[in-house]
Amino acid sequence: MPKLKVDGIEVEVPAGATVLQACEAAGKEIPRFCYHERLSIAGNCRMCLVEVKPGPPKPQASCALPAGDNQEVFTQSPMVKKAREGVMEFLLINHPLDCPICDQGGECDLQDQSVAYGKGQSRFHENKRAVTDKYMGPIVKTTMTRCIQCTRCVRFAEEVSGVEEIGALYRGENMQITSYLEQAVTSELSGNVVDLCPVGALTSKPYAFEARPWELKKSYGIDVMDAVGTNVRFDSRGRQVLRVLPRINEDVNEEWASDKTRHAVDGLVRRRLDRPYVRKGGKLVEASWADAFAAIKAVKAGSSMAAVAGDQLDCETMYAAKALLAQMGSTLLEGRQTGMDYDVTNLAAVNFNSTIAGIETADAILLVGTNLRWEAPLINTRVRKAVKRGAKVFAIGEALDLSYKVEWLGNDLGLLGSLPQAVTDAFAGAQRPALILGGGGLKAGAQGATLALAGPLGLIRDGWNGYNVVHLAAARMGALMLGYGAKGGIADLAAAAPKLLFLLGADDVDVAKFDKSFKVYIGHHGDAGAAAADVILPGAAYTEKPGTYVNTEGRVQRGDRAVFPPGDAREDWAILRALSEVLGHKLPFDSLDALRAAMAADVPDLGREGLAAYPWAPPALPAAASGPVGYPVKDFYLTNPIARASDTMQRCSAELIHGQSFAEAAE
Repeated sequence: MPKLKVDGIEVEVPAGATVLQACEAAGKEIPRFCYHERLSIAGNCRMCLVEVKPGPPKPQASCALPAGDNQEVFTQSPMVKKAREGVMEFLLINHPLDCPICDQGGECDLQDQSVAYGKGQSRFHENKRAVTDKYMGPIVKTTMTRCIQCTRCVRFAEEVSGVEEIGALYRGENMQITSYLEQAVTSELSGNVVDLCPVGALTSKPYAFEARPWELKKSYGIDVMDAVGTNVRFDSRGRQVLRVLPRINEDVNEEWASDKTRHAVDGLVRRRLDRPYVRKGGKLVEASWADAFAAIKAVKAGSSMAAVAGDQLDCETMYAAKALLAQMGSTLLEGRQTGMDYDVTNLAAVNFNSTIAGIETADAILLVGTNLRWEAPLINTRVRKAVKRGAKVFAIGEALDLSYKVEWLGNDLGLLGSLPQAVTDAFAGAQRPALILGGGGLKAGAQGATLALAGPLGLIRDGWNGYNVVHLAAARMGALMLGYGAKGGIADLAAAAPKLLFLLGADDVDVAKFDKSFKVYIGHHGDAGAAAADVILPGAAYTEKPGTYVNTEGRVQRGDRAVFPPGDAREDWAILRALSEVLGHKLPFDSLDALRAAMAADVPDLGREGLAAYPWAPPALPAAASGPVGYPVKDFYLTNPIARASDTMQRCSAELIHGQSFAEAAE
């Protein structure tokens, strides 16, 4: 491990570290535009210049210079100061004075570093170079005259998202960054280039001219658009969340977020349920809370009750509903609203056991019935990392572009019973083999066949469990922990013919199976569940309540409230608490803290944040599986009520999935 001095401070860094990393280890701030910790080194902005001895008597780019023993690095010498001022002067030669109208204003690296390291004046008086704006789709807005060619967006497209649709044209002064043929970028992660851009060249198109960063209240939350559990920050003003940005969590999402996570946010203010409704004469009419509760009480359901949990529900709501049904004498609970039925007697058998971060260390991977790019884009980036490290990936299902090399074995689950020799050979020589079972495989009944492969493929070893299941819903693992997993699934609930059915934000249930049930919808959007309901009780969206969520790897996480629900809408657990009193079975908690304490006493893992412990004790299931795989996600951008209410997601679906063309104003 090299030892060197940075401004007189001795530091020791790992072998292969750069001088820039050594300077940061010594607590020194090094300005940079092109360098990013998660991207390859480009070394083309020259802002990170430092003086190094022994070495040539000139400043050197610290991001591209390996740290070595006995180096002396100077970050504040007159030579360095003058060199940085010169670099900044060159960068600003063609940069327009757009700060008053630039969405990056207030959180712009160029602004900050020009103040901290710039000269304060320019000696350049010639005309500025202008560049035409490029079209990158409905997510990314471009103002390419501001571009400083740091190439972060190009490297992200090539190295992280794997959709190489951004690049550079021409050379020298004429160089331009563009999407090839100026078409929409088709990556599900394209919005991350906005965060990467150190200037205002790439900004968020849906957020354009909405707010300045100092106007916004920042709250921490958990994303519910998929089961990854992306850590996010809600930026709100008044009663509205204006944008969602990722937070750094190395174990879950690193610092990325999918486009749906970022931009479904405008759906939070459209098609909202803000008052109770009761169906009278076949039509839903506005009602008071008292009237809505009275209509539910009038059903006199007794113990003939059932609850179906939706995909975006928090654990507190599910626990309150479970407690209410238990008070009434019912245990009819289900969280797999689309009709899936798989064994949940051991949660390790339905968990992503290698962990999201751990899958990138796998060296042989078998995908079964999963379109990872749509089901879990941020797990897909981890698998891509594993491939770059040398992992071999095999897949059973309909062939897709997953952004890395995959050997497709065929679209027949019968292959699980007789894997090709190439697969068994690859797994026999693997140190960390992994299997990933997706929504298509679960739906087709492949759980038993994949569990049967755990021994032959060597998936379970000391310190390693390579059996993984990717869920599609943010609420799924929490629901299974709370007992929302009746054997037989929705079919068993329908067979029980409950008099009263609670749809807890469940919009994808086949309600025709419950045509004799009195349906109560507790949710936040006027989607399919509300349309079928006899009583609607307006609830809170994930940005409007504190909540506990469990991601597909069993990681328990908590989010805070960013804004309050609209109109008469209330937090879901509070609605159930108030209803319980009307029904004569009052729930034993009056606050969120009391509810969480009761939930933790019932399910201890939900009382502490972090990975829940599921011992490996898989059930004995029939290993036979056959037939083709059908991927359950048909449209990545429209998978839930919030996304379906979002204009941005509707535009993304129309353009990127269905191929509609949208001309820009100048066209």
